[in-house]
Amino acid sequence: MHYRSILAMYGKKLLYGSEIVIKTLLFEKVEYIFGYPGGAIMPIYDSLYDYSNSISHVLMRHEQGSIHAAQGYARATGKIGVCFTTSGPGATNLITGLADALIDSTPIVCITGQVSSHLLGTDAFQETNIIDISTPVTKWNIQVLKAKEICESIQKGFFIAKKGRPGPVLIDITKDAQFQKTVFNYNTNCEYIKNFHPYPPCIENHRIIEAANLINSAERPLIVVGQGVILAEAEEEFRNFVEKTGIPVASTLLGLGALNCNHRLYVGMLGMHGNYAPNILTNQCDILIAVGMRFDDRVTGDVKKYARQAKIIHLEIDSSEINKNVLCHIPILGDCKITLKKLIFHINESFHNKKWIDKFFFLNKKEKATVIKGDVNPERETISMGEVIKWINQYKQRNAILVTDVGQHQMIASRYFNFTSKRSQITSGGLGTMGFALPASIGAKLGAKNRQVICVVGDGGIQMTIQEMGTILQNKIPVKIILLNNNFLGMVRQWQQLFFDKRYSCTKLVNPDFIKLANAYDIKAKKVSRREELESSVKKALNHEKAFLLEVLIEKEENVFPMIPTGASVDEIRLT
Repeated sequence: MHYRSILAMYGKKLLYGSEIVIKTLLFEKVEYIFGYPGGAIMPIYDSLYDYSNSISHVLMRHEQGSIHAAQGYARATGKIGVCFTTSGPGATNLITGLADALIDSTPIVCITGQVSSHLLGTDAFQETNIIDISTPVTKWNIQVLKAKEICESIQKGFFIAKKGRPGPVLIDITKDAQFQKTVFNYNTNCEYIKNFHPYPPCIENHRIIEAANLINSAERPLIVVGQGVILAEAEEEFRNFVEKTGIPVASTLLGLGALNCNHRLYVGMLGMHGNYAPNILTNQCDILIAVGMRFDDRVTGDVKKYARQAKIIHLEIDSSEINKNVLCHIPILGDCKITLKKLIFHINESFHNKKWIDKFFFLNKKEKATVIKGDVNPERETISMGEVIKWINQYKQRNAILVTDVGQHQMIASRYFNFTSKRSQITSGGLGTMGFALPASIGAKLGAKNRQVICVVGDGGIQMTIQEMGTILQNKIPVKIILLNNNFLGMVRQWQQLFFDKRYSCTKLVNPDFIKLANAYDIKAKKVSRREELESSVKKALNHEKAFLLEVLIEKEENVFPMIPTGASVDEIRLT
């Protein structure tokens, strides 16, 4: 039924607040809700029962799984992810996901049930002050005490979550508000909120011209691309900018996929475990053009030694990020889909400095000989993480989405996965949340049904949310899970080896039989320990019609290089 028809039918009718929640979500064109029911949100779930043909609910196995699934859905589609939880522990189980979504700019709306308003502040059963708890980790939150406030609050929440720099919103609705009756009054989409200004008031054209003149005069320029390009859906504008200027491009972790990694001007990933050349040459460029990135400490290393020789142009939508970590010479505030177009108009065509470009390729050759060759084609007996990703690239679908957890496998997969399509990288970047990948892959697959979703996890992270295999079972979600098992918390172990004299304190894991676990959830599974089986097993896993778990036993003490040690500058990056 068309949304206007629904409005005509129900616009004058008194409805329960719980039903208004569902109807408002329908008007916001929500496809999926990821959630877990409980006492304080039960009226909303009761109303949802009548709309199961219009909106799909995915019953997760933990509230943290619900919000990570909503994040995966949002990251794969560019739409707003939605999750439901009850009050008390249900609501507090969202906090990690909210913090993750805030720092990684993911648009989600979380609706939590709350005890009745007369019980607020009495320490009633399953009562927590989720508004005060969640304030530091949300873009906006609100507690709704009256049914008449529900529709407007949800409309505002969707507007705030998506507009400007995206982020998470939490709407807490008391149980009595869910039971109250009022007129459903969804008049129009929310397009304005007083005192909320998601975009800079105007783009300063003199800054655009100033930046263009600086770019046109550059001798050793470098472009750094972040997730802001993806969030703004400005991949085409960014590619046009790159190709017109001819300037080499390096990516942040979350910026991967903004430019095809096979592009002739793409020179690699930046950061602690990024590629050698772009990290070294960051401290040699004369102009650094940062597009939609926030100069995270994982990218800058020692900020006091970061690009001191360069003039920095920063294209950014969030004014709070300007000069927060790194002082820039020319800030350009605005949506980069717009500012890039303006900048393209004023820049000259094709930067030519063969010596500068050749430096990147020379240093990349050094990294290939020292690191990449051993990662991807090892001569040792044990399987390496890099060669697993090599075979994934061989047999994955062209537009596949990579979802990774956090740790060594995350860095290796991000370094070697062949990113050729938009929105093909989903990971926990800023917060580094272990347990993120499995539920996020569920949301990503539901949001992008026609794309292959490959979930690469470690044996540590998967056990934090492994119960979500139950969600895969119940909903028949065909995600491909590649489990890299070294019986260690690998990244922590690497640091203990390099900086704590190999004192492996509390990082060895005694793991369950993952194959039996997967089979218990009716997921086809296979374990690989020999190189001769690896290629055929990866092919089998990726071509399987349903969900598949491939456990690969990898070298126990493999390290991820290059690496910038904590406190070092980007040009002090280590190859070994």
